[in-house]
Amino acid sequence: MARTALKAKQWKMYEKRFVKGQDLKKPTKYYNRCRLCGRCQSYIRDFGICRVCLRTYAREGLIMGLRKASW
Repeated sequence: MARTALKAKQWKMYEKRFVKGQDLKKPTKYYNRCRLCGRCQSYIRDFGICRVCLRTYAREGLIMGLRKASW
């Protein structure tokens, strides 16, 4: 689970960048976070969530068209 301070910091940077229309001085400091748990590693851009949440949701059948592969 991500630290609350890091999630808050990233949210403030997101608001400054996209909502208010201002440029960040260091745009590389902004990084994507999972919408569900706040994790920054293993972020899957197509779904906007991390691999752990994606796997959980796929197993529960909550993501349409996605299922566990077996061969």
